[in-house]
Amino acid sequence: MEELTIIKNKKKLTSFNYILLLFFIYAFIGWLLETSYAVYNFGHFVKRGFLYGPICPIYGYGAVILVSFMGKYKDNSFKLFIYSMVIFSVFEYVAGYALDALFATKWWDYTNDFFNLNGRISIFYSFVWGIFAILFLNHIHPFIEKYINKILEHTSYYLQIGILYLLTIAYTLDTVFSIIRYLL
Repeated sequence: MEELTIIKNKKKLTSFNYILLLFFIYAFIGWLLETSYAVYNFGHFVKRGFLYGPICPIYGYGAVILVSFMGKYKDNSFKLFIYSMVIFSVFEYVAGYALDALFATKWWDYTNDFFNLNGRISIFYSFVWGIFAILFLNHIHPFIEKYINKILEHTSYYLQIGILYLLTIAYTLDTVFSIIRYLL
């Protein structure tokens, strides 16, 4: 009986920590997708992204935006599609502009795509972001979240927090060293 009580009262991650965990998971999945795409296109490993490590933060931020702010439109595919097209096109444009302005380097270029804006965004990818938001919120995230929650149920709270701290420290150091690399 006492063991059952302990399980029921098990500490859980705060909402912030859970969102932080989602950021790292989806940033890593984004890196895997980018790397796989590059291997397919070039036939060999190509380092993708801004950071040294195996994450693409833009994917993590995108997933957090979808889960945190766009989830309320999950049942209205039209609104989710339109809002996601606009929000992620603006997000992609601002991120592309910032990376170009700060580091004089382009991580993506849609200059040759139909109806693009300064090569940072294009109508095709805006459309893709809208479709992807619907697929992500209705299928991908629920599938992944189910497994995340199963793992969290069987993992000590203190181990979860320890891993989040280590990931945050590693991400912060990676960001600092990556910025230094591109500025020098």
